[in-house]
Amino acid sequence: MIHYKFNNPNPTFPLKKMTTLAFLSKAKTLKPNSNFFTLLRCMSNVPENTVYGGPKNQNPNQRVTLTHLRQKHRKAQPITVVTAYDYPSAVHLDTAGIDVCLVGDSASMVVHGHDTTLPISLDEMLVHCRAVARGSQRPLLVGDLPFGTYESSTSQAVDTAVRVLKEGGMDAIKLEGGSPSRITAAKAIVEAGIAVMGHVGLTPQAISVLGGFRPQGKNVASAVKVVETAMALQEAGCFSVVLECVPPPVAAAATSALRIPTIGIGAGPFCSGQQCDRRPLTGNKGLSWYLKTVVQLHT
Repeated sequence: MIHYKFNNPNPTFPLKKMTTLAFLSKAKTLKPNSNFFTLLRCMSNVPENTVYGGPKNQNPNQRVTLTHLRQKHRKAQPITVVTAYDYPSAVHLDTAGIDVCLVGDSASMVVHGHDTTLPISLDEMLVHCRAVARGSQRPLLVGDLPFGTYESSTSQAVDTAVRVLKEGGMDAIKLEGGSPSRITAAKAIVEAGIAVMGHVGLTPQAISVLGGFRPQGKNVASAVKVVETAMALQEAGCFSVVLECVPPPVAAAATSALRIPTIGIGAGPFCSGQQCDRRPLTGNKGLSWYLKTVVQLHT
């Protein structure tokens, strides 16, 4: 049910009177400051407190910032990160008090039905970013750089990151991997004045090299690489690093070695925060193996 706002500033002015055809026919002769127009101005057909209420006025003072995340990290308070792709989801995360909302390139699979994250374009990502930005006032907004939009050069990486902020309404960007070229790209984006979140472990954009969606860091060499890559991203200026599908001891080692927060995706309980998709949390199909359903929204 949708509830509507209504306040009658003059209870002595009966609403019933307004419904008569004779009165309405005379309305055009009334003065703008009459009780009739005062009452009309107080009647709104905009729903209150629902996702159908339209965009809210943005208040920068309410937005979670990097300073807030650093304070939580310093106090060992868990950081919450949830992925969203549309306006209603963003409104729900806003209400729930989530710290970071990630507009992920996983929309390629979850929303568009592709088998991987590779097909989604920058223009498609920007549509999702703008929708989420309109519905969110509180969380720090982070947008993924899609595959093929930042690998060619540092100039391309910076240009793409700028578009994600200017056209998508995001506060920061996320990029995957830790190769020398990715580290250079991350550093260049930070130097351009844009906050960057790193992503190591299972990096979906590199599944052709990884051999599919497989956990990483399961042997000594791979575990060391995860930690070293995370440290390199920290030195490049990243404010946080996502650790996806790595063993909990490896995630614990990386978290201990870094000065910045780690965000785990199927990486155990020892990270500075956890990230998940809103859909598995609410019982949708395709439930991730490392998540439990918090609430069932369908049967």
